Amino acid sequence: MEKQLNVALYSMPITWGDKEANKRQLEEAMQKLHPATDLLVIPETFSTGFPSGMDKEEVRIMAERNTGETAEFLKHLSREHSVAIAGSFIADSGGLLYNRAFFIEPSGDETFADKKHLFTMAGEHKVFSRGYDRLSVRYRGWNIAMVVCYDIRFPVWCRNRKNEYDVLIAVANWPVVRVGAWNAILPVRAIENVAYVVGVNCKGTDRAGFEYDGSANVYDFKGKGIATETDENIPFRYAPLDMDRLNRFREKFPAWRDADNFTIDEE
Repeated sequence: MEKQLNVALYSMPITWGDKEANKRQLEEAMQKLHPATDLLVIPETFSTGFPSGMDKEEVRIMAERNTGETAEFLKHLSREHSVAIAGSFIADSGGLLYNRAFFIEPSGDETFADKKHLFTMAGEHKVFSRGYDRLSVRYRGWNIAMVVCYDIRFPVWCRNRKNEYDVLIAVANWPVVRVGAWNAILPVRAIENVAYVVGVNCKGTDRAGFEYDGSANVYDFKGKGIATETDENIPFRYAPLDMDRLNRFREKFPAWRDADNFTIDEE
């Protein structure tokens, strides 16, 4: 088991609707990635931006299968830099569209799951179908769960039952007008779930005129932000996650033992 997991956060500036520009942006940035990095987290819909105000057929043009060019591009970068990459992209499966989370490993292993809570205020439910399973993966001895943007608002969906995960990743296109909620929710999820929480938002302005400020941080199990400060010369923020510290706290303060048992009823 790896006792430390070195995480990099990339609040990627997105060019809405331009896959090639966004892939180039990521590829160039990763040339500056610290070689000790184990996991790189990038924003929701990193290759296209969140499709605000677009109808389903416009979005379909940008969608890809899990075996498409974007997934192959990510696998190439993961192998080249020996780093896992987590984010989301617009996926097409059997004619249905999904906001699909991915976790790509240097070994070539890949894990996918679809966003469950679709952002109805922006009409996301009119374009995408929802998922039913939270992404879960074991990587370098760490149990990792992942949710997408609006999912983080729902504590039951994010609940860490019997310490099933050590790290919760949330990737987002969360606009400045509501970013106070994003920055408040993340440390709460870390505290209530006695786990590390990694949150990465994007930068830029979408086609509907909403701005994104790239708010990103890693919170420890006490809700303390631990990522390095932003630096205009370095595109990443870094945080080392410590398994020993996490386990010692879980033993010292085992609130998880008193958690309520429940199941999620699906409609």
